[in-house]
Amino acid sequence: MSTRRLLEAAAARLEEGGVGSPRHDAEVLLSHVTGVPRALLTLTARVDDVQRRTYLEMIDARARRVPLQHITGTAAFRYVDVEVGPGVFVPRPETELLAGWAIDAARAVAGEGRPPVVVELCAGSGAISLSMVHEMPQARVHAVELDEGAFAWALRNLDGTGVDLRRGDMADAFPELDGTVDVVVVNPPYIPLDAWESVAPEARDHDPQLALWSGDDGLDAMRIVEQVAWRLLRSGGVVGAEHADAQGESAPAVFTDRWAEVRDHRDLADRPRFVTARRP
Repeated sequence: MSTRRLLEAAAARLEEGGVGSPRHDAEVLLSHVTGVPRALLTLTARVDDVQRRTYLEMIDARARRVPLQHITGTAAFRYVDVEVGPGVFVPRPETELLAGWAIDAARAVAGEGRPPVVVELCAGSGAISLSMVHEMPQARVHAVELDEGAFAWALRNLDGTGVDLRRGDMADAFPELDGTVDVVVVNPPYIPLDAWESVAPEARDHDPQLALWSGDDGLDAMRIVEQVAWRLLRSGGVVGAEHADAQGESAPAVFTDRWAEVRDHRDLADRPRFVTARRP
């Protein structure tokens, strides 16, 4: 079977499994197996029997809705690659916008002549913290993650970066930093408990439950974020938190009582995606 026909058969198998981007995923997995860039697969890739068996096993796993990133072992996030697998939330492309906002906020503090102090809550794989130290090496970054499995992945990704990573509940994290932090950033759980059927199998069946569900309205964690950020931030410090696209009004409402410059931001698909606010 030619490489082209192999890809076509793999994409058809993925489409049958309900995968949203079958051709893309078929190409990514074949590139992963062969080491040949996606653009050159049908031109230069020669797949031997061992590679073919490995590839078909990966296609079968993806058709069963195992996350693509769990199969390859990595997720691209901004300018870094993050190691991921079972037990950790796979960072999504839309979260890159939140990370970019946090990096810009930290850069503004550095422009004042001092190293920014940044805290990431619900760190998961550590993707946001890793991006922060990669793009803003002068930042003093602290991160916390409660889930044991996710913490192990964050520990792997942030090893040697200088990030102060701790395992624990965000509700009482970093009391020694109270009133001194410049930027708090978080991708918290935000899915309502009754939204089970609407969640893609890749997330519902493979991401940690702690990273997904957040009470009847999906905002239980956001309310804790509001309290923790208020405690941690200095006067003038800022918080940014991701939310579901259906929470473009309800998530900012969590911050309206005592915060300034409460603003919601849209993602590249023009959907409400994260809220930011400044501590007066």
